[in-house]
Amino acid sequence: MRYLFEGYELDSSRRELYRDASVVDLAPQAFDLLDYLIRNRERVVGKDELITAIWKGRCVSDAALTTRLNAARSAIGDSGETQRLIKTLPRRGYRFVGTVQQAHRAPTVAVTDSQSAAAKPDLPLPDKPSLAVLPFTSLSSDPEQEYFADGMVEDIITGLSRSKSLFVIARQSTFTYRGKAIDIRQVGRELGVRYVLEGSVRKSGDRIRISGQLIEATTGAHLWADRFDSQLNDIFDLQDQVTSSVINALFPQLERAEIERAKRKPTENLQAYDYYLRALWSFYQFTREQNVEALRLIRLAFELDSGLAAAYALGAYCYLQRKIFGWTVNVDQDMTDTRWLATRAIELDKDDPTVLVRAGQAIAVVLYEIEDGVALVARAHELNPNLAVARITIGWEHIRRGDIEGALEQFHGGGRLSPMDPFLFLMQTGIAFAHFLADQYEDGSSWAKLAVLDRPNYLNAQFILAACHAMSGRVAEAQAIGARLAKARPALRVSTLASKLARVYKPEHLEKITRACRVMDLPP
Repeated sequence: MRYLFEGYELDSSRRELYRDASVVDLAPQAFDLLDYLIRNRERVVGKDELITAIWKGRCVSDAALTTRLNAARSAIGDSGETQRLIKTLPRRGYRFVGTVQQAHRAPTVAVTDSQSAAAKPDLPLPDKPSLAVLPFTSLSSDPEQEYFADGMVEDIITGLSRSKSLFVIARQSTFTYRGKAIDIRQVGRELGVRYVLEGSVRKSGDRIRISGQLIEATTGAHLWADRFDSQLNDIFDLQDQVTSSVINALFPQLERAEIERAKRKPTENLQAYDYYLRALWSFYQFTREQNVEALRLIRLAFELDSGLAAAYALGAYCYLQRKIFGWTVNVDQDMTDTRWLATRAIELDKDDPTVLVRAGQAIAVVLYEIEDGVALVARAHELNPNLAVARITIGWEHIRRGDIEGALEQFHGGGRLSPMDPFLFLMQTGIAFAHFLADQYEDGSSWAKLAVLDRPNYLNAQFILAACHAMSGRVAEAQAIGARLAKARPALRVSTLASKLARVYKPEHLEKITRACRVMDLPP
């Protein structure tokens, strides 16, 4: 492997360092140290790890490590004062921070400037999920299908590019691979991406089938595959439908893949983004203990990178999770922390839909600043109409205004956009509540049961189920659930609940909720 940076080339197979066409003299251990830092440049390398890698665990003094480090810096025109390429992070370790390009073909002689220009070095991977969408293959001789496939790929690229948490290669680059027999791993190296999406289009009579698969380019492993079948009535409507489906299927898969990648790293070598990914995994466990762990990891993330907006937004989201699951211990402290985290996230990035929706929902639910929170979520929805989780807040806002049909449209729309969404239980609860307010208690019960089955510890879904039973005459079932709710939340009182909800719901809706609570036999 060859590493190119600032006019230097480090050839790990030949164990040589070049500056232009000349070999730079470098002692073996200093070379090993430089090579190790460059190969692990995406993270901070601790002192103990470096000693183990270079000296194979032998006991060496700090002075010996400093001597080799200074020699490596001197060989590449760096120093301990400037730290232009090798940075020391006090009490944490060392990191190579220069821009590096990789090339697999080893030269037969020292590389000259012209030879370096002719080589095709690998591009480094970005510090966030990176994706290339290749041209879809048309399995039909109909030229119209090729235009359709191209347009769909362009729409998928545009849709994915709306998320600032993704690094998406532009169409002009990916379409250079059209019609070529390619190795996905080579595509990943040449475009500098971790994931590649490829697919095909097949037409048969008046039906069309779109197939897609997501591949981890670094390993060639298949992470996700799906197909979409439809009638070919309006090709443009179908294009929009398939594009939306692919985008919303991809986002959870990419997120899961990144979380799994972070989990495979040794915990002592994690950097800010990897801490964020681990926090996201903990958040999605939906337990009190993992909520605490998520907040711990989030603090580690923004201590390392104070500009990581996603970490602050996820932190605010953790306090929202505490609120809706009933895990709050100190209300005032949680509100203070939520306000700081949400405000900081928005200050850092006003245009990332995921940041906006998480901060906005936290502001609306934890701080009760509903108008401000909903405005942020609406902005997120404008930036990314495919963001299913935004539909939750928009749906509840319709309920707050008394627009039950509008609420159902939003909740159902979110479920269609992301049928495997980890927040599907919230959409199901919203649908159940909308049916409750519309006097459709059996439908409400059915949807509430789905939410309870999905997330048994989400007590709001159990409350809606009990309310539907109460208003439909199934009093014994309603009271049984009410007793469980009162035991789980000893502070729950009809009067307290009514006082809180009065700030949110219309008087007639509040009156119906209160009646249901009395039938459930909740404490007054």
